Amino acid sequence: MFNTLPATAQEFMDWNWAKIEPYYTDLLTRELNTNTVAAWLADWSTLGKLIHECFTRLSIATTLNTTDEAAVQRYHTYLQQISEPAQTAEQRLKEKLLASGLNPVGFELPLRNMRAEAAIFREANVPLSTEENKLGTEYDRIIGAQTVQWAGEERTLTQMKPVLQSDDRATREQAWRLIAERRLRDRPALNALWQKLLDLRRQQAANAGFADYRTLRWQEWKRFDYTPEDCEVFHAAIEQVVVPAATRVYERQRALLGVETLRPWDLDRDDVYPPSRPPLYPFKTIDELVSKAENIFRQVDPELGEYFAIMRREKLLDLDNRKGKAPGGYQAALAVAKRPFIFMNAVGIHDDVQTLLHEGGHAFHLMETVHLPYMQQWHYSAEMAEVASMSMELLASPYLTEAHGGYYSEPDAAHARIHHLEHILLFWPYMAVVDAFQHWVYTHADAAADPAQCDATWGSLWQRFIPGVDWSGMEDARVTGWHRKLHIFRIPFYYVDYGLAQIGALQVWRNAMSDQAGAVRQYRHALSLGGTRTIPEFFAAAGGKFSFDAATMGELVDLIEQSIDRLHGALA
Repeated sequence: MFNTLPATAQEFMDWNWAKIEPYYTDLLTRELNTNTVAAWLADWSTLGKLIHECFTRLSIATTLNTTDEAAVQRYHTYLQQISEPAQTAEQRLKEKLLASGLNPVGFELPLRNMRAEAAIFREANVPLSTEENKLGTEYDRIIGAQTVQWAGEERTLTQMKPVLQSDDRATREQAWRLIAERRLRDRPALNALWQKLLDLRRQQAANAGFADYRTLRWQEWKRFDYTPEDCEVFHAAIEQVVVPAATRVYERQRALLGVETLRPWDLDRDDVYPPSRPPLYPFKTIDELVSKAENIFRQVDPELGEYFAIMRREKLLDLDNRKGKAPGGYQAALAVAKRPFIFMNAVGIHDDVQTLLHEGGHAFHLMETVHLPYMQQWHYSAEMAEVASMSMELLASPYLTEAHGGYYSEPDAAHARIHHLEHILLFWPYMAVVDAFQHWVYTHADAAADPAQCDATWGSLWQRFIPGVDWSGMEDARVTGWHRKLHIFRIPFYYVDYGLAQIGALQVWRNAMSDQAGAVRQYRHALSLGGTRTIPEFFAAAGGKFSFDAATMGELVDLIEQSIDRLHGALA
């Protein structure tokens, strides 16, 4: 029967549920034993890949142009007419496999994950999940529509990033205030959207029998290797060890600018990270961005470089910023094609280079994993995914120079590497703000239903973790920073993953300092394991350890600061 399924997701796209359901029925009614389980899993995986890739392609289309109402409608229709019944059918297949008592080789962790999913699955939550996805596209629409008038032309807020890197402080301030004013105009709309999302998530938790959404979400993310309380330990370690180092970064920036205090217009992305001084403009065209990235990836590893070349040839990159495009960047898996797709918003600055290297790491993770026979084995954790991406940023850093086919002269490459390492120090405190905010939200949901209390909590956390910037007179812009963090609205609790993964990535990088080729081999081996290992086992395979106490953090902060000092010395 399964040999009648289409070979590509594009052919499957127009199938309705009446045509798809018999394939699920066949799997549900077929005998399952040691002799049939391999073929059963293969057929289930084939069907699941088609369902998943169609969803992914339709979702991608809504981000490429948030004003394309037809694309949004196709996506919403698919959610309701295909995704909803498929989720229920998928759950029944998981229950069938679990009830069989079978333990296929290489399926230990997928079975563990299925048990967790079976424990929390509620059919009543399926339409709520659909509605949550719809509200996510509304968030993208609101943010994607934000533009300002600058120098006589309409610009997206992303296109204003180069202006925020200007050497003229008055220009930066004017641009920053204009952007802040535009963002605040959407404050009522985002507050209203937030209240709807919070209500949906609280209802999902209640339906699953949990006291709060955090507990539900922990199981949804299959976080077996650390607890919410461990996150609080991580926050405390960041406050103790990283915040002083981050404050030193801000002080260096203040001294470099020769100003009395560092103001938000002295920073750019997320109002956290100082731009490089002098500014770095690594490319003028998207083709230049892409071709030099391919050169760098080939220097890291020739086969990884070829993976990226395949993406170029098959047009699996959408990298330029334009009006109506959704914010941010991501890598999406096209499961049937066994290909990644990279989306981002490039405007010609160094952050674009870092983003492409980062998303390239995600893409390589997928392409190293697809050799595993069953799609269920591809489902690695978010922490593992981010080790793949953040490690690639660091593994690529020695090859940023023009001598390696990259973007920069030797001095500019040193500036870029300093910029990157300083951003790691500044990221952890910002990550702690985002993560601690979400822990508060979902354990104090009555209070979090009031956007004013969300503002107050965000503001308090900001003062705790990011004390090095003067926001006097800009309080409204500061306390509404949670509006600007896509993850809070669209991917709740997906942010600590970045912080934990950075610990793994820095250990990969530390190994590469003494043996780049060996570190890359370990890195690729870890990626190839897909979702068949725990987080500690994955970290070990990549050449590190899964630990986030103050002692571990202190070692890594020392490594970063010593490296920054060496790079400064090379510039002297």
